Amino acid sequence: MNIIPLAEVRQPALPRFAKGSVWLVGAGPGDPGLITVLGLRALEQADVVLYDALANEALLDLARPGAQRIFAGKRAGSKSIRQDQIIAQMIAFARRKKRVLRLKGGDPFVFGRGAEEALALAEAHIPFRVVPGVTAGIGGLAYAGIPLTHRDTNHAVTFITGHGVDGGLPDLDWRALSKGASTLVFYMARTVAGEIAAKLIAAGRDANEPAAVIANASLPDQTVAVTTVAGLGPAAAAFSGPTMLVVGANVGLRERLAWTAKRSPSHRLESRATA
Repeated sequence: MNIIPLAEVRQPALPRFAKGSVWLVGAGPGDPGLITVLGLRALEQADVVLYDALANEALLDLARPGAQRIFAGKRAGSKSIRQDQIIAQMIAFARRKKRVLRLKGGDPFVFGRGAEEALALAEAHIPFRVVPGVTAGIGGLAYAGIPLTHRDTNHAVTFITGHGVDGGLPDLDWRALSKGASTLVFYMARTVAGEIAAKLIAAGRDANEPAAVIANASLPDQTVAVTTVAGLGPAAAAFSGPTMLVVGANVGLRERLAWTAKRSPSHRLESRATA
């Protein structure tokens, strides 16, 4: 079988990254190979890259030589740059006719505050583009061997944040979440896993329904703990760092679908960027 290098594959015309514009680019859930082709090409053209804590820093090696790289993430327990400061930097660089790439973990518009940034850019009359990414609720589950949907078990999926505006669990309709067989995926919910389990059970969700905790989704050190709804609190307490909770019958398929335990090492991505 002949293997054709990516650089030699005829590619469709991609939009031009214009000077003075900002692109909000989804970096994917962790594995740098999951960034989109458009996201990769944008990295190769950007003058400034403002990157989040959840964006894999290996992607910075693919940026154009000479591009300015600025950490603009937030890490629990550490002093972080404020959201208004991030927005101000994007606008300032764009007004200096720089091609500004805002590299965000997962997808910019899924619990990533991308909408806030896009609205601020629109208000400042800064041209922008959103480059979707593979959100952790899709990529992380796929790497864990847990299908979001399966025709024999569920016909709905719900993504939920465990981190509301005030920092705690948001006010949710737990009775609605406990009806039917929907797969539930909770982002940023490690510290409130016990509270989530208690509310789901109180609203009628089966305490013995399969559930899982996924840490470091799609990365080589990804860890998955399979448990039940009732066991989510203790299971999550054993983890640190970026963590998701999954509730639903499809967790039971992991035993047969955990392909990542058998995968070969990833190949290093190579950039075509030039100075």
